[in-house]
Amino acid sequence: MSLVDAPGATATGTARGVRVRIVTPAELGERELEAWRALRRAMIAEGAPASPFMEPGFTLAVGRVRPETRVAVLWRDGEAAEPVGFLPFERSAFGRGRAVGLGVSDCQGAVLAPGLGLTGRELLAACGLSVFEFDNLEDGQELFVPAGSGPAAESFRSPVIDVSGGYPAYEDVLRVRAPKFLKTTLAKERRLARQAGEVRFVFDERDPAALATLMEWKSAQYRRTGRGDRFAREWIAELVRRLHASDDPGCSGVLSVLYVADRPVAAHFGLRSETLLACWFPSYDPAFAKYSPGLVLHLRMAEGAAAAGIGLLDLGRGDAEYKDSLHTGELRVHEGAVLRPGPGAALHWLLREPPRRAHGFVRERPKLAAQAQRTLNGLGKLRAGRAGR
Repeated sequence: MSLVDAPGATATGTARGVRVRIVTPAELGERELEAWRALRRAMIAEGAPASPFMEPGFTLAVGRVRPETRVAVLWRDGEAAEPVGFLPFERSAFGRGRAVGLGVSDCQGAVLAPGLGLTGRELLAACGLSVFEFDNLEDGQELFVPAGSGPAAESFRSPVIDVSGGYPAYEDVLRVRAPKFLKTTLAKERRLARQAGEVRFVFDERDPAALATLMEWKSAQYRRTGRGDRFAREWIAELVRRLHASDDPGCSGVLSVLYVADRPVAAHFGLRSETLLACWFPSYDPAFAKYSPGLVLHLRMAEGAAAAGIGLLDLGRGDAEYKDSLHTGELRVHEGAVLRPGPGAALHWLLREPPRRAHGFVRERPKLAAQAQRTLNGLGKLRAGRAGR
């Protein structure tokens, strides 16, 4: 049974004996929120990373700034016990569904009890969706990327830092696998203190002014490198501010700041659960670039996370030299979509597949990728020059 989800309306569908109720995040009751948390704890116990993006707190926050946000709540047909699954998504025209916060969320997917027996297309039909699009699907989400099914989606590495054994143990790992990086970064930290003033690190800075400074730096960095400024989109800026103010133990913002003589020189905003810090928005003051304050900041973040009981820092999808130096392992995430025949699927293909394939073509050719990066940097300089006139 398919359905049409009118704005603000609650709707239901069924698939294989599972009832699906579509609600806005604000319509979730405490019973449903606790069931979501319990299902997620069970998934983590089976090996899923404890990502804050998969907790209800993230979807609730997105729902406050993105009115198109919906949650499919799954119940076993004929039972009035606890919900058996949740799929948060954002809905647009023609039944096109996107993972909640797509474009900024670094871990996506459904939170389900085992043994439901659904396929991705069946769940989409019950939700009235023709497409479910994702760009950081959690590994193991076989509802959307079945094991052994072939190239249903592209797979990407997401480097991580394991500090579960404490920060000194992590430094010992770096001394073996990246000794030059560690020695150089620590030397720059000492030189920064000698030449610029006392170095101070705050793992969880609550001052909104420090967050505003980070957002200014990051916007300038986006422009400098020729990329779209995420913080120019008000919903993203507001989402970050809301998460910074959150005290949800499953999903709260952590602003880490490196100060020199009480002046911020590098900062990072991420999300934490009880045991994982998802690295999200790092940046620094270019005036201090020669000291590599961003690298110093990441070492101090690892130290602060370990002291706060966090065992894993997820550096996020994407290749970068600093991630190669810092990481101790990796997770996997997936980009792709599940489609059902219909106008929404056709529209998705027309809008998304040609540029996605072009990006993949460039990524697989290092020389072409390097040239693309140089072009982006050149565009960024042109924009900066025009802005300064």
